[in-house]
Amino acid sequence: MLNSFRNAGETFSVPSQRFDKFRIERSLQLFEFDVITINAQGQQIRQERGQAKYFTEDLGNGVTLDLVTIPSGEFMMGSLEGEEGSRANEYPQHLVTIKSFFISKYPVTQSQWWAVSALPKVNFNLKPHPSRFTGDNHPVERVSWHDAVEFCARLSIKTGSEYCLPSEAEWEYACRAGSTTPFHFGDTITSYLANYRGTTSYANAAPGEYRGATTPVGSFHNNAFGLYDLHGQVWEWCADSWHDDYEDAPTNNSIWQSNDNNDYHILRGGSWYDIPVSCRSACRVKGGRGGGLVSNVGFRVVCTA
Repeated sequence: MLNSFRNAGETFSVPSQRFDKFRIERSLQLFEFDVITINAQGQQIRQERGQAKYFTEDLGNGVTLDLVTIPSGEFMMGSLEGEEGSRANEYPQHLVTIKSFFISKYPVTQSQWWAVSALPKVNFNLKPHPSRFTGDNHPVERVSWHDAVEFCARLSIKTGSEYCLPSEAEWEYACRAGSTTPFHFGDTITSYLANYRGTTSYANAAPGEYRGATTPVGSFHNNAFGLYDLHGQVWEWCADSWHDDYEDAPTNNSIWQSNDNNDYHILRGGSWYDIPVSCRSACRVKGGRGGGLVSNVGFRVVCTA
């Protein structure tokens, strides 16, 4: 028997399995972290203590994958009117209701990619070492949307749980973590807080450092949900087909599929190479399914709850 797991644009079938929510619930652990907020000058104005629950998947050979619980809630998706650097495709802003899900704490790393790429093929071959910037704990990059979906299919079979790319709504909700500002930590971005083209500034912040490469995941500050590397580092694939704006967009977790055989999908978050406006919570760009084979495109995964 076959099940079709969640994605957009085409269907990939994997052997039927049961989502083992009881296994996950039993293994949930609590972790704590600091949440900081900065003003438009890049100065820290607040620090609070946060906590979240997570579980860990064992990928074998000492490689693990942490998935953080994202609580249910509502948020306004898209840009506020007048947000610096906003684009027409980020409007209209609209209310979205989200059901709880799990998402990886970091972008998928090269060691995690290597472990899953060694599993049996479902639909496509995967290169074990596709990345330009090498390091076990660096994010995997130079992966296409097809590659990311194949990763999810293999991981689903190994674990008995449904893994997939996040919907665009899930990605932005997880990134914002309750914030309404251009970045989850406030009105601007600094190279102390994220890996991007820091020599270009946003709002009233001073220019900073441009590293010119990926960095180990978790090197910078988390958001209020306990997630890392959402601004900069690598662009992240979402499951949705590309749409030019949010007219008639879903108002829940759903993946927004195209009716016209659209070969383009959503990328979110900006990268080490990009200027600040491209790293905002609301920024969205399109990439071809077979594209993304550049050193600033990666992904993270969702486990449905």
